[in-house]
Amino acid sequence: MIRIGIILGSTRPNRNGAQVARWVLDTAAQRGDAEFEAIDLRDHPLPHLDEPAPPMFGPSANEHTRAWAERIAPFDGFVLVTPEYNGGIPGVLKNAIDHLFTEWTDKAVGFVSYGVSGGARSVVQLRTVCGTLGMADVGRQVAISLLTDFENHTTFVPQATHDATLHKTLDQVISWSTALAPLRATAATHPEGADHDDTDRLSPAGRPR
Repeated sequence: MIRIGIILGSTRPNRNGAQVARWVLDTAAQRGDAEFEAIDLRDHPLPHLDEPAPPMFGPSANEHTRAWAERIAPFDGFVLVTPEYNGGIPGVLKNAIDHLFTEWTDKAVGFVSYGVSGGARSVVQLRTVCGTLGMADVGRQVAISLLTDFENHTTFVPQATHDATLHKTLDQVISWSTALAPLRATAATHPEGADHDDTDRLSPAGRPR
């Protein structure tokens, strides 16, 4: 069965993202078409990128990077739960993404963002980053407002429409993760054929919008 990792992209104290990620996981768990698992970046502390060589060139010498790679590799797709900080991606999430390469490639990714403006600008940046890694970023996106979806800006009470949007996002992530399975299988069987130029690894043509 397809496995989808739900990555919580904030580690700050008193973060709102834990409630959002729990809602995503609880909603996804009601489905029977994939396995879902939460991945909290607090459980995988990584230093600022300290790899002596780009990650596409093989296993890292650093234990923390190898452990992170082992955590991410088994999944077929991802949902990134991300805030928007000052108009962009949280640094901790970008750093976690940058530590790996092949573990992301040929997998689908969807986005659940939150912020004053729904976290939209964070997702714009993430689409570029994920596309460069060879991921298929799905068109459906859940955008949660700190102004209307949180009581007193702290307690998450999502509007009913978000449930339907989340299921549509998950539909796309699962279907595209399934469609990309032959590419992942080929890469696993013939790793020597992998493209080592990360600037050329763009999202697959025809990705959903």
